[in-house]
Amino acid sequence: MKLYYTPGACSLASHIALREAKIPFMAERVDLRTKTTSAGIDFQSVTGKGYVPALMLDSGEVVTENLAVLDYIASLAPVLGVDGENSRTRQLEMLAYISTELHKSFKPFFKGGSEADNLKAGAYITRRMKYLADGIADDYLFGERPSVADFYLLVTMRWASRFGIEVPSPLLVVRDLLEARPAVQAAMRAEGMG
Repeated sequence: MKLYYTPGACSLASHIALREAKIPFMAERVDLRTKTTSAGIDFQSVTGKGYVPALMLDSGEVVTENLAVLDYIASLAPVLGVDGENSRTRQLEMLAYISTELHKSFKPFFKGGSEADNLKAGAYITRRMKYLADGIADDYLFGERPSVADFYLLVTMRWASRFGIEVPSPLLVVRDLLEARPAVQAAMRAEGMG
């Protein structure tokens, strides 16, 4: 498999998940401005969507959208999924929440929003993170071990710190536990972030 990523983008979650699961893969950096990969390939030929992550499977099929890529990785490594009744549904629910309520809410920060837009978005993100923080009963979102949803949440918490957005204390504990994991550290180093 090959993961197409951009350092610090949401593709970091997929990068971490692949390393955590010890799934063999290659990684190819994408410059989202020029739509060119580090190998000189036109990224639009990999996916017409033009953004990361994109996971090229051994068959040549390409999976896009962070939620789908993370779900695919969890299907290969059930330890990164969720246990219990309706486990996959709960995992997809959490991934969708992180994607729609957190990830998309950072748009003003990445697209040059006004100070007022950034303040409004920051307050919204903190409220949405508080909802997750209020549900933490163990080390991670779903218990004693991290899931692919935790890795996606980590990316949004790193963005929040970058933009000065308040992250609720229980989630800071989750962030610290995640950042201490060898797979997280390895992915961040590979992406030039640590």
